[in-house]
Amino acid sequence: MDTEFKIKNTVIETVRLILRAWKDTDLLDLYEYAKVEGVGESAGWTRHTTIEDSKKALNGYISGDNVFAIVYKETNKVIGSVGVGKVSADGEYKDYIQKGIGYVLSRDYWGKGLMTEAVKAVVDWLFHNTDIEILSCGFFEGNDRSRRVIEKCGFKFVSAETFNQNDEILRGRSYSLIKSEYLSKQYLIQRIL
Repeated sequence: MDTEFKIKNTVIETVRLILRAWKDTDLLDLYEYAKVEGVGESAGWTRHTTIEDSKKALNGYISGDNVFAIVYKETNKVIGSVGVGKVSADGEYKDYIQKGIGYVLSRDYWGKGLMTEAVKAVVDWLFHNTDIEILSCGFFEGNDRSRRVIEKCGFKFVSAETFNQNDEILRGRSYSLIKSEYLSKQYLIQRIL
């Protein structure tokens, strides 16, 4: 089951990051990382070859209002994004309110734990401030960085899948995180501390 999700005026702050809605002034930051080979492809989209590609994506982020810009506090620069989107729900969880999470990070910031920090913050905010009951996330085979982020954020393996993208067959894995399990684990941790 799906639910409406909009960022509106939401701002999530972590130790090193600010997650907020995209702005027109973020265009050059977006293009800077989106044009780098391997960045978009890891996330399932074609890298940007022109500033117009980034402008089109940015306009979609702004009008869709469901993708957080990740701002690195140290530089006040947008270095990636975390999107919250619709998923096709079937099987035993089809009656639960679900959303999917997708993310991308500038290659210059890989390996610093920033995406794990961002995804954990978004998951926590969603489970404490919305009626979403299940979050899904996935990665394409070979993208071990994304797999590690997903697992560090507590998502559990659900299934292996095959995707047809631009006439290319891609294999991936899907994971999910259930709100009740997440909140009960948080409660137990707080009681121990």
